[in-house]
Amino acid sequence: MKIYKTSQGVLIENDQKFYLTDKEWDSFITDDAVYDSTLSLISKLDPIKNSASIMNGDLMPPVGRQEIWASGVTYYKSREARIEESKDAGGGDFYDRVYNAERPELFFKSTASRAVGHKQEVRTRKDSKWNVPEPELTLVITPNAKIIGYTIGNDMSSRDIEGENPLYLPQAKSYDGAAAIGPCIWLSKEPISMDTKIKIEIFRNGSTVFEGETELGQMKRKLTDLVHFLYREMSFPFGSLLMTGTGVVPPDSFTLDHGDVIDITVDSIGTLSNTVA
Repeated sequence: MKIYKTSQGVLIENDQKFYLTDKEWDSFITDDAVYDSTLSLISKLDPIKNSASIMNGDLMPPVGRQEIWASGVTYYKSREARIEESKDAGGGDFYDRVYNAERPELFFKSTASRAVGHKQEVRTRKDSKWNVPEPELTLVITPNAKIIGYTIGNDMSSRDIEGENPLYLPQAKSYDGAAAIGPCIWLSKEPISMDTKIKIEIFRNGSTVFEGETELGQMKRKLTDLVHFLYREMSFPFGSLLMTGTGVVPPDSFTLDHGDVIDITVDSIGTLSNTVA
């Protein structure tokens, strides 16, 4: 079952589509039993007949007062890229150590006001010359640390800034338009399959300039372990979203350009598409 946040309310897709115009997003998404609650709600509603206009232009990032966090160096490919980009600064050893450590790398990514949704524009930093998207499965977590669903995240990153000094990570990762989320939240009673594929394709002037894919099973860490560490000493009264790291990294020669279109597809969830401003 998929839920979409729109300006008119919550759109539910479960074979047919239903509108919840009187449901407040934050209370909806913080319900540990949201899957069963939603099934009960839509059983009493008539399906809407035409949702094409909504799906094409009225979607909002599926986040309210939730904080957006991110995990780093959870895939071997990411470990290798981080070591390479920071070797001149002497920071490569840090990434190798965190990849093998019990404690994961976790960092604050974005507030909802800085995030963008499906078909909206992401940004690159004006003071950066090496920018890449990072396609990531993103967890939707309640205040009680329960994973209730999944969405797609684009963790936009300035690799030259992070590579110059690992202490510059917040500037490389967190700025206006650096987090894209969407297009929906996939609600599931069962944990997502480790066979889930995560794909990215980047278009420039209509042609593909980069594409790649990975499987969730390539991740070194368990999703529940990431949640455990995130919630260990912090409370999230409205829940949180957690990007889980990337296993697809463009070559060092690649950087995003204005007008590039980034499509990230995750099995069961759909495709998040953004254009670089």
